[in-house]
Amino acid sequence: MLRKRLQSEPGLCIIDTGYTSPANINYLTSLGHSVFMADLVSDAYSGDWRSGTDEDGSPVWNVAGYLDHSLNFSGRTFDVVLLWTVLDFLPEPLVAPMVERLRAAMNPGGQVLAFFHTRTQGEEVVRYRYHVTPGDDVDMQITQQFPIQRAFTNRSIERLFTGWSGHRQFLAKDSVSEVIITR
Repeated sequence: MLRKRLQSEPGLCIIDTGYTSPANINYLTSLGHSVFMADLVSDAYSGDWRSGTDEDGSPVWNVAGYLDHSLNFSGRTFDVVLLWTVLDFLPEPLVAPMVERLRAAMNPGGQVLAFFHTRTQGEEVVRYRYHVTPGDDVDMQITQQFPIQRAFTNRSIERLFTGWSGHRQFLAKDSVSEVIITR
């Protein structure tokens, strides 16, 4: 579904939110698209976005600072967001505001491709770099480990994307769910 759009509509503006993939840049630009890269998980854990701890000892996050730094598109709007498994790894306070910021930066009818882990597999799960291919498969390359923050259920995905026009969900392999969300 999304692959057909990528191959038939040149000139789309795409944001790839995963670990930087030269293969994605080359493939998508060869189809006539513009690509904006933003490694949102690495940015969350490498920046100074933790601004202390609350009374329970949990980290307090500078959500506005993170969004302004990592999701500052300078007025650009997008037709496609490659979200991959970003939401599984982001700290909880960043998830809903990030989804809302992406929605605001998307053109009507824009689509998000997201993968969600359906179960946690221990404290750390391997994080992958995803590569779009001309076929239906997505190539994956191991990058680094981050602590998985949550496993999403169908209902939690629906709640997170309330206000979007719709979504289609598919069960993929390796306890991952593939979802295409439309603005």
